Amino acid sequence: MSGNTFGKIFKITSFGESHGAGLGVVIDGCPSNIRLNLEQIQQELNRRRPGQSDLSSPRKEMDELQVISGLFEGRTTGAPLCFFIENKDAKSEDYKEWDQIYRPSHADYTYLQKYGLRDHRGSGRASARETINRVIGGAVAKQLLAEKGIQIFSYTEQIGHIKMQGSYVDYNWPLAFSNELNCPDSDSLQQMLQLIEKVKREGDSVGGTIKCVIQGCPAGLGEPVFEKMQALLGSAILSINACKGIDFGAGFDSLHMTGSSHNDLFNHSDEGIKTKTNHSGGIQGGISNGMDIVFRALFKPVATIAKAQNTIDQTGREVSFAGTGRHDPCVVPRAMVIVEAMAALVILDLYMENQAKKW
Repeated sequence: MSGNTFGKIFKITSFGESHGAGLGVVIDGCPSNIRLNLEQIQQELNRRRPGQSDLSSPRKEMDELQVISGLFEGRTTGAPLCFFIENKDAKSEDYKEWDQIYRPSHADYTYLQKYGLRDHRGSGRASARETINRVIGGAVAKQLLAEKGIQIFSYTEQIGHIKMQGSYVDYNWPLAFSNELNCPDSDSLQQMLQLIEKVKREGDSVGGTIKCVIQGCPAGLGEPVFEKMQALLGSAILSINACKGIDFGAGFDSLHMTGSSHNDLFNHSDEGIKTKTNHSGGIQGGISNGMDIVFRALFKPVATIAKAQNTIDQTGREVSFAGTGRHDPCVVPRAMVIVEAMAALVILDLYMENQAKKW
């Protein structure tokens, strides 16, 4: 299986399965003599951890960070960093009756076609539990970016048909960071929570969108042809389980605009050259322009639901399938930290690449 390494200079390699001994990540390219705050990494893991509320899977995993290599007296040595998370509440027996079934919208059929076998226990490498490794890598990247004044945050913009109005600059951010959806609008928050609870009672699931904002990114990151910043961010974000779409700045809403209303006009301020609007989402010509980088990621409804659906098994026999394991009614609350992590990995890699090119 290829495709488990991400990045060019700051690289992560992800390993492990949902129902194996555990999961881990090897980080190459981290500078030496950096004091890592392991508590902050654990806090990021806690944001993604299951079993925290009625909005997430009841699987009880503490996801306690174990350091395997690359740290000495709290500082990076320059050697590969390796972190490991042990699986303690897998309950593989929950999946035994599904070992021959092609579950709707899962990777069962495609994995079997590609590899000739599949791990039916929680989907193996196809499980969203693999994203633990991305969160660890992203948490390290965030700490390095923070030293350069670059911050990344995200919030729930939409759940199902309920969508926040306005821009992120209009809202009360202390409110956002105090609720499980990171939603800064109290009215939208309550409606979103009610919708998630409703679909959960009905044995169903619902999707949503996450808005991510990167602040403090300097102008000049990204390459103008095949490695445009939006292309690299797109690849990173779309690699997250259940993510089905991404747009930048005004994005698909640009369809309703003209060139004159969409263009970001430049002006000179006390902070240097800026644009009056940010419909480009902080990226022009594939390169950051110094404005906030803003993108939206769309996550589909969770595939495993309690409602019975018709499918087939590996012999082609028609069967009825209803999910009975532990699954999220909506991935958005736990996906935000993963979106931030993948964004951090891209931005740090581009930042380090830019530094390497300077004489």
